[in-house]
Amino acid sequence: MKLLLTILKYTISMKLLTKLKILILTLLLFLSCSANAYNKNKAQVGIGSWYGKRFHGRTTANGEKYNMYRYTAAHRTLPFNTIVEVTNLRNNRKIKVRINDRGPYTKKRIIDLSYLAAKKLGYVNKGVAKLKLKVLYRQKRH
Repeated sequence: MKLLLTILKYTISMKLLTKLKILILTLLLFLSCSANAYNKNKAQVGIGSWYGKRFHGRTTANGEKYNMYRYTAAHRTLPFNTIVEVTNLRNNRKIKVRINDRGPYTKKRIIDLSYLAAKKLGYVNKGVAKLKLKVLYRQKRH
């Protein structure tokens, strides 16, 4: 009977230990992914698009009204109010935008800029451009 209780305790503690290991590994994986997503020194390069009149005045993901004449952008993972330097790799024009929305919802794109931001970068007529994003800082919400 004593042996059976010892085996039972050992089995339960091993199951608990296995669950604890899985939990710790999952947590470490999550933390490493989120840390990489907001790395200030790492640039992100990919295709960017823009959105304008159709969404003008609608509520963005952070709760403010979208204004196509402001330097704002939608990004899938960066925190709201993060300031990002965006460079058009075709003409080297640069601007700074504030993340206030979520998107783009097309998987091959990395950012959706406001109409004004895309116009300043020179790709409104093309619709998309190859862009480089560099996180500058996270602005506190007013």
